[in-house]
Amino acid sequence: MPLIVRATLLISAAWLTLQELHVILAPGVGDSWLFHRYVHLGVLLGAAITCLAAGVRRSDERLPWTLIGLGLLAWTCGDIWYSLVLWEDSSPPIPAPSDLGYLLLPPLLLVGLAMLARRRAREVSAAKAADGLIAALAVSALSATLVFETLYRHVEGDPLGVAVALAYPLSDMLLLAVIAGALAGTGWRLDRRWALLAGGTVAFWLADSLFAVTAVEGTYEAGGWFDIGWSAGLTAIGAAAWQRRESRVAENDDTTLRLIVVPLGFGSIGLGLLVYAAFAPLNALAVGLAAASLLAVMGRLMLTFRDNVGMLRHSRGEAITDPLTGLGNRRALAKALERALPTVDDGDPLVLVLFDLDGFKHYNDTFGHPAGDALLVRLGTALSAYLHGRGEAFRMGGDEFCALFRPGAQVAAPIVAGAANALSEQGEAFRIGCSYGAITLPREAADADEALRIADQRMYAHKHSRRAPAEAQSKDVLLQAMAERHPELGHHSSVVADLARATAAGLGLSDEEVRRVELAAELHDVGKVAVPESILNKPGPLDDDEWDFIRRHTLIGERIIAAAPALQLVARLVRSSHERWDGAGYPDALAGEAIPLGSRIVAVADAFEAMTSARPYSRPKPVTEALHELRACAGAHFDPVVVEAFCAALAAHEQRAAA
Repeated sequence: MPLIVRATLLISAAWLTLQELHVILAPGVGDSWLFHRYVHLGVLLGAAITCLAAGVRRSDERLPWTLIGLGLLAWTCGDIWYSLVLWEDSSPPIPAPSDLGYLLLPPLLLVGLAMLARRRAREVSAAKAADGLIAALAVSALSATLVFETLYRHVEGDPLGVAVALAYPLSDMLLLAVIAGALAGTGWRLDRRWALLAGGTVAFWLADSLFAVTAVEGTYEAGGWFDIGWSAGLTAIGAAAWQRRESRVAENDDTTLRLIVVPLGFGSIGLGLLVYAAFAPLNALAVGLAAASLLAVMGRLMLTFRDNVGMLRHSRGEAITDPLTGLGNRRALAKALERALPTVDDGDPLVLVLFDLDGFKHYNDTFGHPAGDALLVRLGTALSAYLHGRGEAFRMGGDEFCALFRPGAQVAAPIVAGAANALSEQGEAFRIGCSYGAITLPREAADADEALRIADQRMYAHKHSRRAPAEAQSKDVLLQAMAERHPELGHHSSVVADLARATAAGLGLSDEEVRRVELAAELHDVGKVAVPESILNKPGPLDDDEWDFIRRHTLIGERIIAAAPALQLVARLVRSSHERWDGAGYPDALAGEAIPLGSRIVAVADAFEAMTSARPYSRPKPVTEALHELRACAGAHFDPVVVEAFCAALAAHEQRAAA
């Protein structure tokens, strides 16, 4: 607060205090120069200038404080006219020019206060708005009883004069109602600024009301104790303009006491006035406002009841809803089963399916829990969408889901499989599937607990039956290690494995032998993890030492693979995958049929994929040229029978792709 403003307010407060002490302790002594009416005008003018200065200084609240300052200035101008022209007049005319200044204050002050109140609250709820309305109506009814009643019965004269005379209590009543409504609507939280605004408004209302009542009754004497109310009220409003603005009131910052006191306290005022009107005459305005306040209390109670019902409904919804996916939870499933079981029979069964995600822990560990939560949301949404129109989806917790549906005339198994597919997702470096257990009600269980127990048992039995065999688990570990060391070898091995599997099947090998050849093709380059990248990616020809490194990779691969007991036979095929039909290969210089058939198949598939792929030392060859090269090397480098089987398998694959 600037020093000049602080000094102005302190001087005004000191003068007001001295004047009131003078009136109380030395009544009728007369005015000294210190308490002259012109000093009083200076105090009023200081309050107006203080508000206007705040409007200039506070860019974020310029308009409300400017309006309030203009209102105070208008009232001061009216008082200046009255002091200079009408002070000695025992019967001043109504209306007079001073009335224009006096009556401009309430509307300007009301608009400014409303703007400040709106800035104070983020959002006024319907309940708080009702509290404000109750307070405004009750205070208005009380003001109409105390002030308007007297003026209404005593004011006489021409219509314009009567209207102006009644405008004072009406505007004061409205002013008090707005300040009460603004405070009630923001929870009756009084910081220093709003305490000064409320206190100033009440002081002004009190002085104006007492003046109006005593004036019409003929008992008013200038310089009485309540005359200070005008100056004190406007000075308090001017002081409020320079108080620090309080942070906005939070909408949910309420207490039970505040919620009860406002409607009951102000509603009691309205009720009391109506009871009073039953025994004594009361003007229609006061009765109407009192009745309106009780109607507002009833509306407030309806809002409270609606809010309580809404909160109860919301809490019940939260109790049966999974907060992450929005699906029903275990409690919701129990309720759904409770509703559905009495209505099902063998002709219209109910199918319950429990799902447990496979691979979700690995996904969580790899990508983090936020990504895991997002995956659960996607899968839950997919399951719900798939079951739309068929049944309901639930999340039991963790990575477990549930489906509940009536298959009707359809077969349940395809629907279950479709639901399991909806709970599956794969991408780079991850694959999510699910295990499940289904049960049909009421044929297989009589109650919900039994149904859940059986479905849970079947789900875990399904999960255990789907666990990868030992050889597949070992293979996956080795492939991952190879991909981490040489990512380009992962794609190469996958292509070689597809070609080798098709060739082995074309040669009439058993399913077990085909699987073994496929594994050998996938793992035939595992030994290259021990070969330096400078050798593997060398663009030119290799020297003798570098070739020694290359020739050892099949032996290294055999040792690595043979460490898994389930892959012993596969390790033998990998060792011989670079032997030649004519015996010029490595590492054992085997020839002809001494080379395992699986190794001969891998050699042909590996050579073809190498010729048709881009390498640091060569460009890819067309497929036809690569096949011609294989046939040219048959009988020397490759087994002729395997070469022809490979060519036939590749041709069949291309025909299927073209179709």
